[in-house]
Amino acid sequence: MRRKVAFFGSPAFAVPVLEAIAAAHDVVLVVAQNDKPVGRGLKLTPPPVAARAGALGLPLAQPRRLKNNADFAQTLLSSGAEVAVTCAYGKILPAELLNIPPYGFLNTHTSLLPKLRGAAPIQWALIEGFAVTGTTIMQTDVGLDTGDILRQEALTIAPDWTALELADALQAQSARLIVEVLGSLDSLTPTPQDPAQATQVTLLRKSDGDIRFAETAQSVYNRFRGVYAWPQSSAYVGSTQGRSKRIKVLDMRPAGGSGQPGEVLEVSGEGMRVACGAGAVRLITVQPEGKKPMPALDWSRGSGLKVGESFEVVTPEDSA
Repeated sequence: MRRKVAFFGSPAFAVPVLEAIAAAHDVVLVVAQNDKPVGRGLKLTPPPVAARAGALGLPLAQPRRLKNNADFAQTLLSSGAEVAVTCAYGKILPAELLNIPPYGFLNTHTSLLPKLRGAAPIQWALIEGFAVTGTTIMQTDVGLDTGDILRQEALTIAPDWTALELADALQAQSARLIVEVLGSLDSLTPTPQDPAQATQVTLLRKSDGDIRFAETAQSVYNRFRGVYAWPQSSAYVGSTQGRSKRIKVLDMRPAGGSGQPGEVLEVSGEGMRVACGAGAVRLITVQPEGKKPMPALDWSRGSGLKVGESFEVVTPEDSA
């Protein structure tokens, strides 16, 4: 059954979800965040969902605020939407909007709720070493990802996926599931979440990219995969000037070996093998501050670390 849908989303992740809904249902309103300055020229640029809505000829609203905004509430009501869908919209929905569509608001959340409630569940699933995650279609309420579950589907995470590959897989899964849910709203039975099983995650900070060599090699690699898109992985080298030099690590793999955490065990054409709290990782491509990416071997031959020397060991407290 075709539904009249209001779609709330902003980033590129949400575009295929919007497209899938528009192909199967009637999108009567698209709501995105405001245009923002982008690039060196600070050119005012619409978010990807807003740009795609324009290309598809869909009605678009970009309210600066949602709470106590009677004009926008009337816009949503006048759209005739039977149901609203949010996908990475980026703003909290006030209670006064939730009951305007007869079927309320549905949210596509990229974890198996109640696990990983909150922001950045894709990245934290990798950082925390999950082998399985998935997509949840839930009924939005006033809490943070606390609403009843309408549909849920698991997704196995490949051991070498970064946040980019996992996002692509969850994006496709989200688009498919929300279309199916919209077509069968009257036959679905909402399932309450178990708060005792809930975990909460937050937006990534820049310091979440710091490599913690005191942890196991697998944990170091999992963090690398999770922060791959942003903030990326960083290692630190002490200098005679007293200021640590930051080195971005752009490619890394687990490796065998043991030593003191942060100690360089080997440098070869395959990369730089560095000891962790248990095991080791191989740094393959690095980028020193102010320079272009280069093989770790080339960096070591220049001003980088040699075998027996060590990276600084960053702790969670240092990254707080």
